[in-house]
Amino acid sequence: MPGPVVVVGSANVDRVVSVARPPQVGETLLGEHAGRFAGGKGLNQAIAAAKSAAPTVLCAAVGADADGDLLQQAVSAAGVEGALVRAADAATGVAHILSFPDGDNSIVVAQGANGKLSVADARAAVAGASVVVVPLEVPLEVAGAALEAGQASGAVTVLNAAPAHAEALGLVRHASVVVVNESECEALGGAAALVAAGVQDVIVTLGARGAAWHRRHHMESFPAFPIVPVDTTGAGDAFCGALAAALWAGEPMPEAIRRGSAAGALTALSAGANTADIGPEAVAALMERGD
Repeated sequence: MPGPVVVVGSANVDRVVSVARPPQVGETLLGEHAGRFAGGKGLNQAIAAAKSAAPTVLCAAVGADADGDLLQQAVSAAGVEGALVRAADAATGVAHILSFPDGDNSIVVAQGANGKLSVADARAAVAGASVVVVPLEVPLEVAGAALEAGQASGAVTVLNAAPAHAEALGLVRHASVVVVNESECEALGGAAALVAAGVQDVIVTLGARGAAWHRRHHMESFPAFPIVPVDTTGAGDAFCGALAAALWAGEPMPEAIRRGSAAGALTALSAGANTADIGPEAVAALMERGD
């Protein structure tokens, strides 16, 4: 059997408030408390991979607090392997999410214990992995160590350069796949520059316009599945997790992208980043209905 999908990334508690629009500077808006959910890019992607039927391990740090207990329960219930690292000197990370009527959102993250994840934690976690997935809500040196160790062992290494920043360019040489949205792709110099830097596959998610797959001398577009979104929180993470699971299963990249797109669409149909059924049967049913 191949090794698992290993995700090295963040784990946060998402505190969601529904509002009509973003507030202006100095303005107070009244909204509706929409819930408290398990979240964080790393946790979301690990749960999506596990729901997509791949054996999955999450390497993430949380506080020794009730929020950390909530996140451990969430990953265990989803079938994700391993205990989260507990940081005694930092609270669990929190994401404050404003959810808008059109399904879009704005997010502010307090990093908390995510900043306590170590290089040693990352290297130990990826040993034996077949696919390594790394988003960027953890220290850059931790992300780099995970990708480098995965590359050295022959794993498929997936960098989700989110949030994107200039320093992330130093990581792309260790990634066989880079997944970014449009603004993140622009921040890294564009898809062509990433391919020229040696990335084999660059996938740009385009929201309601689908996704684009770039590689040397090739570009292919994938339309989005038509939905009426309820909450897009975690849709991009579901894409990454389902994509990783498909690559773990040996699916060709076009099929992996379609599976990721279907998982992202299903996630956007309900509130919260991890509440949707994105298992193989649900994804297959959406794909059979067509674009």
